[in-house]
Amino acid sequence: MTFNHKSVLLKESIEALNIRPDGIYVDGTLGGAGHSSEICRRLGPNGRLIGIDQDRDAIEASAERLKEYGSQVTIVRDNYENTASVLKGLNIYKVDGILLDLGVSSYQLDTGERGFSYQHEAPLDMRMDDRNPMTAADIVNGYSLQELARVIREYGEDRFAQNIAKHICAEREKAPVETTTQLAEIIKQAIPMKLRATGGHPAKRTFQAIRIELNRELTVLKDSIGTMTDLLNPGGRLCIITFHSLEDRIVKEAFRKAENPCTCPPDFPVCVCGNVSKGKVITRKPILPGEEELAENRRSESAKLRVFERV
Repeated sequence: MTFNHKSVLLKESIEALNIRPDGIYVDGTLGGAGHSSEICRRLGPNGRLIGIDQDRDAIEASAERLKEYGSQVTIVRDNYENTASVLKGLNIYKVDGILLDLGVSSYQLDTGERGFSYQHEAPLDMRMDDRNPMTAADIVNGYSLQELARVIREYGEDRFAQNIAKHICAEREKAPVETTTQLAEIIKQAIPMKLRATGGHPAKRTFQAIRIELNRELTVLKDSIGTMTDLLNPGGRLCIITFHSLEDRIVKEAFRKAENPCTCPPDFPVCVCGNVSKGKVITRKPILPGEEELAENRRSESAKLRVFERV
């Protein structure tokens, strides 16, 4: 299967990066290289792109797509949380722009055997990096009732979290829950009948929650934004595309803090905490997909782009 993924907010994010032909840019979520190929098209002979992804299939697909750019492109299989050490290994200490397109790719969702989707019968996998020894099945069958409920409540924002967790625990006592369709059916039974018809598939939130927990998605994001702003040259930009409210809240808060890190009480006449602003938030409100993109790609519906510029 070819790595098909329609890059969301492509035009908007490339414009927001403010690409300089001789600049160095990082795509921390390389995927099928949709954003990266647009970055490369705008680079001159001295420009450079570093692409990072933890997904083996993404690495293969993007290497093929970007091969015409030769040594201007370096592709590394890693998690973007290690961007600083990846760059250090290449003797790069500052860059002119970083792009993150978070969440799960269309390819990952549509490749049934990866176990990301409740619509395909597959083993409960959901690993973005198949070197991870843990899978979604380990969470579903190994977490306590309390832990499962917490994950579903926090990361799925599902008000039926406790009931879903109870149903999972009851079923796994009979036999391990091993497939996506098995899990989807258990979740469905935990949701009151009259509510199943509204708000999309009843399993959607729980699948999202388990995927986020397994791949440490929110922890990685939270821990990486500060480092990434520090890696930028003056005028360099960090562009982050999120797909749900939890991610967006983390980005919004981190950008606000980077712009105004002062911790002094509001009634202090002058700042004494010594925290210095790293730059400015370019997007007071997030950039959203236009009508044309929404019509072409329904998965862009929840996308939000936020941009921070280093001083």
